[in-house]
Amino acid sequence: MKTAVVRSSLAFSAIVLALTGCLQEGGAISPSHAVSTPPAVAPAAPSAAAANRYGLPDFSGLVEQVGPAVVNISVTQKVSRGGGTSGDDPFADDPFYDFLRRFGVPVPGTPGNGGGRGGRAPEQIQQGVGSGFIVSADGYVLTNAHVVDGATEVTVRLTDKREFKAKVVGTDKRTDVALLKIDASGLPFVKTGDAEHSKVGEWVVAMGSPFGFENTVTAGIISAKARRLPDETYVPFIQTDVAINPGNSGGPLFNLAGEVIGINSQIYSRSGGFMGISFAIPIDVALKVKDQLQKFGKVSRGRLGVAIQGLDADLAQNFGLDKPAGALVANVEAGSPAEKAGLQAGDVVLGVNGQKVDSSADLPRIIGELKPGSVVRLSIWRDRKTRDVNVTLGEQAAERNLAATPERKAEGASSKLGLTGRALTAQEASRLGVPGGLLVEGATGPAAKAGLQNGDVILGINNQPITGIDQFRKLLDAAGNRFALLVQRGGSRIFVAVRLS
Repeated sequence: MKTAVVRSSLAFSAIVLALTGCLQEGGAISPSHAVSTPPAVAPAAPSAAAANRYGLPDFSGLVEQVGPAVVNISVTQKVSRGGGTSGDDPFADDPFYDFLRRFGVPVPGTPGNGGGRGGRAPEQIQQGVGSGFIVSADGYVLTNAHVVDGATEVTVRLTDKREFKAKVVGTDKRTDVALLKIDASGLPFVKTGDAEHSKVGEWVVAMGSPFGFENTVTAGIISAKARRLPDETYVPFIQTDVAINPGNSGGPLFNLAGEVIGINSQIYSRSGGFMGISFAIPIDVALKVKDQLQKFGKVSRGRLGVAIQGLDADLAQNFGLDKPAGALVANVEAGSPAEKAGLQAGDVVLGVNGQKVDSSADLPRIIGELKPGSVVRLSIWRDRKTRDVNVTLGEQAAERNLAATPERKAEGASSKLGLTGRALTAQEASRLGVPGGLLVEGATGPAAKAGLQNGDVILGINNQPITGIDQFRKLLDAAGNRFALLVQRGGSRIFVAVRLS
């Protein structure tokens, strides 16, 4: 079975996969009744978990202190099941179906897999289970966005069995954080810690409702920090070996002082169940989202308007850097704040307002945490020296797909590089917004080793734009044995390091 990083939101179905999201079960909606609020309960002052007589940590005291602030979240969703008419897929918006389809798993009852009867089946009621925790005495609750995604009704159940209908104040899918509000006061609430200063190897404790088993406690250690996952540009995840299963999503990750340092969100699994690798959203990231959701009901992020990539040792050397650090600008969007500030493809962003950009993944998070309209000072590397550039940030919009590059064929280009291709036509260059380029039609030798592919468009060598094949050959001869090519691939631009020897 293929290995996958899995975001939790899942149902017991014909195929069962244990992800860290909602545990969903088909069934009728159970009415929930809010019980009158008891006298206010002040949060107990957390203390470190004591060691037992065998020298092992004893988490019982910690659980007694923080347990009342951890909640079970039940959601009700209306879902469409059954076959659909041609071109009408009733499963299209179902993340469970999307996950299975992406990895080639047949889903019974879907078009092409049997069970389809034509037409759209009536909506069914489905219930899911997740976890969360109270962050203030007046009833604000944090959980994962995917736990409440598409919910028509959300119920929060406390450890003392009281139930409250919850309002979804707001969600942020980019960080997978959601803020709920229940009508209650004097509630026990968690104390938040400092995820930044947590250490790899220290003990942590998770609480939640795996498979619907409420108030379940699991423990482990922090395995790594600042993990970057595919398509996750805003969250430097905390990796742990704490047992996390379906229903744990949205629950807190505690340190031994009883402080929340993360929100359990995802697992890495070959089977769909827990395999010793779990990921939590750092609490500082979640709290910044929570504050915006509470004030505005949505999250606004700063926008620079560049496409970036990471630097390896070869690219760093080509650009004259002594180590591969920073975010390499591969493309600058027309009319963007970056273009207005004079940023160029080939610039390497090394810092923002004095904060270092150690890797390309740091830049979207740092810029995204800044307010639209704010002026930031970028430290960039250009022409083998540093300089400062001031940029007025725009506001980040919804993601959009860029147009694909054109294709066609023709004559040769460079035997030294192991490359065959042709110059772009004037129409193709205009479509890409470039003065010219070389369309790759074949790659062998150094070109293939560097990763060049048929259909790539080479736009420049060492930041020198390409206008035609003759000029490309001249630039190639002058570049020596190591150089960087600016390549358009699909809707993205990237730099590719090439060695000829």
